[in-house]
Amino acid sequence: MIVTVKLVGVFRIDRFKEQRFSLVGGSRAADVVETLELSRRLLGIILINGTHASEEDQLQDGDCLTLMPLIEGG
Repeated sequence: MIVTVKLVGVFRIDRFKEQRFSLVGGSRAADVVETLELSRRLLGIILINGTHASEEDQLQDGDCLTLMPLIEGG
């Protein structure tokens, strides 16, 4: 299956903004986080097709997975 992955903020450093990935059926958001070696400590928001999701949610062919870091500010 093909999934579009979008990275936001610090997750883009030395990576990409948007890229298509070929994944095996049954892959979860957590599998993508692990593959990209993103810090789970910094992981803030996960969106699948624009809807809030969790790391355990399964991805489907054609999905768009957006990974956002925690945001700091004052």
